[in-house]
Amino acid sequence: MKRVFMLVHQAARQNAVDAVRTAPDDYMVTISQKTRTLDQNAKFHAICTDLAKAKAEWAGKPRTAAQWKVLLVSGHAVATKEDAEIVPGIEGEFVNIRESTALMSKKRGSSLIEYTLAFCAGLGIEV
Repeated sequence: MKRVFMLVHQAARQNAVDAVRTAPDDYMVTISQKTRTLDQNAKFHAICTDLAKAKAEWAGKPRTAAQWKVLLVSGHAVATKEDAEIVPGIEGEFVNIRESTALMSKKRGSSLIEYTLAFCAGLGIEV
């Protein structure tokens, strides 16, 4: 059984403490910052789709929404001084080992959207 507690008031904190006290052996506890919202996810993916529908090109050809996602997440990481690592893939291709958008904090998700909107504006694409 999985339980999630949003630590927004004292009663929620007490409920979390009670759950820890009564949890069976072999359970674990993780305290973390809230990840990006479903609305942020939907907005980012919609912008990637808009770029694809606009036939925006990168490296000489139009890209799909999935390809724009990879390009934008990678560019955002470099622009915000996060690590970017390109490694040889299993079949000799090059792969960008990038951060997961699902694990981004709300703040980081907002930053990615702002970066993406600025990129679109630079291309003259309205989203």
